[in-house]
Amino acid sequence: MTTKVTTYSGEAAETNVEERTRDRTRQSDSDETERIAETSETTETCPECGGSLVSDEARGERVCDECGLVVDADNIDRGPEWRAFDAGEKDEKSRVGAPTTTMMHDKGLSTNIGWANRDAHGNTLDASQRTRMSRLRTWDERFRTRNHKERNLKQALGEIDRMGSALGLGESVRETASVIYRRALDEDLLPGRSIEGVASASVYGAARQAGTPRTIDEIVTVSRIDETEFKRTYRYIVRELGLEVAPADPESYVARFASDLDLTDETELRARELLRTGKEAGVHVGKSPVGLAAAAVYAAAQLTGEEVTQSEVSEVTDMSEVTIRNRYQELLEAEAESRPA
Repeated sequence: MTTKVTTYSGEAAETNVEERTRDRTRQSDSDETERIAETSETTETCPECGGSLVSDEARGERVCDECGLVVDADNIDRGPEWRAFDAGEKDEKSRVGAPTTTMMHDKGLSTNIGWANRDAHGNTLDASQRTRMSRLRTWDERFRTRNHKERNLKQALGEIDRMGSALGLGESVRETASVIYRRALDEDLLPGRSIEGVASASVYGAARQAGTPRTIDEIVTVSRIDETEFKRTYRYIVRELGLEVAPADPESYVARFASDLDLTDETELRARELLRTGKEAGVHVGKSPVGLAAAAVYAAAQLTGEEVTQSEVSEVTDMSEVTIRNRYQELLEAEAESRPA
């Protein structure tokens, strides 16, 4: 009896070993099949002839350019099911919202109740419905800011957008300014300082980082703070956040000043040459970059024969005529010294 049990156990063990071996073989074959499938999916060459694959979007297929083999069929078209022939038609048919942006306190992820006062069929709402929708808009606006930080951020981002628009700064500069303000808010740098002051400093720092600087006078003109508060706040924000702001290059102001004065490209190019010569001679050390740019534009206009007065340059650049004359003489002397004898 014991011998039979032992023999049976041995046969069962052999059977189990054979089954496990077959299972491992099937598993390895399955893994190899999956690996080959994955390889064929990621490979951009034809598995038959090695030719390049092209996509036929009309039929939803991937076809070999050499032998015509259809590698993939019935691909999913992830685009819209409608067509638009102009921007207005695209906006009307689009059913998605705007992309996220740091220019909104909630990054644009919330929804807004429109002001059209029409229902889904385009019919005008009656008086009672309009009153109800007005109350809903009011409560929706209140609920969008949950705490004092969000209310602070919402007000500041509105200021940044207003100042950026007044200064002619692009969307990317305003986005950078909003990121700087968010960092200042997260690191608790606002206590003891006004929202307008930190927002103005953020705009000025973002413009400097983007290579489209604006003068301090221009920033103060569009902001609601005085020059002293602005300078103090800007130095504090740059120091505490460790912003990498390089000294302003006088050449970055030349294009804008030349455009405002309606000067030719020849004069603008000549002004840049004067500034490069002056920097090689060290004239720019300790000098205002705006003053140097204004003097270079005035000097270039004189050298190219364009009629521009010092008062006109002073009005456009917000620099005094005395500063323009002093820098003007220094730039011309530096150019004269650079010429070979």
